[in-house]
Amino acid sequence: MATKKPRYSITLDDDMFKEVENFRFEHRYQTRNQATIELIRLGLETVKGQEKERKNKPSAEETE
Repeated sequence: MATKKPRYSITLDDDMFKEVENFRFEHRYQTRNQATIELIRLGLETVKGQEKERKNKPSAEETE
């Protein structure tokens, strides 16, 4: 089944691979690809949330 979505591959060490597999089975994703996409999405949401918090947090100069 061909797709026009961009593709790339990644290489994981054994420990990270096991973590992805554990996440996959715990959350019942049918494929490793689905689990990996979800982990990336969750990570990006976390990073965006942290960046938003930093922007909204007063700096040390502003609190003096």
